[in-house]
Amino acid sequence: MSLFYRVRQFVAALRATVSAEELALVNRTLTPAEGLLFASMPAYDQRHCLDVYWTLQRAGYTDELLLRAAMFHDCGKVDEGRPMPLLWYTLATLLKRLPPLYQALAASGRGPLRPLRVYAEHAWRGAHLAAAAGSPPDIIVTIRHYHDVAPQGRAALLKWADEQH
Repeated sequence: MSLFYRVRQFVAALRATVSAEELALVNRTLTPAEGLLFASMPAYDQRHCLDVYWTLQRAGYTDELLLRAAMFHDCGKVDEGRPMPLLWYTLATLLKRLPPLYQALAASGRGPLRPLRVYAEHAWRGAHLAAAAGSPPDIIVTIRHYHDVAPQGRAALLKWADEQH
């Protein structure tokens, strides 16, 4: 991804909103516990998750479990009730271009570097949150593995849609 793309993405996140119609869709689609995971995310993550949902739907996917997973797949970026600050997203995406440095900083991830660790582990963390919310195993597996190098099944579809945004 180019730097220009990342700047556009950052500006879009600053302006992120979710419509009342979309919130109604979330409430109709997710279980109450999954809806709380969606609600825990900041507006920019909610917008992103809905954009991923719409991408899958426009591509013709109707699998209820895949679409539900898309709606809250980034819930693992919320750390003990605190959303990840947007500037940390920017830093993490830039550092990912330098894999050894990114991996070392994320692995140390204590104190002021904790957001990098949360970002690096968000798929794993999101899967645990989904399990605690009582989501079906297929949703948990999808969220857990969508950032794998070569995900399979629903996780591969979620990764594809996620990479569009």
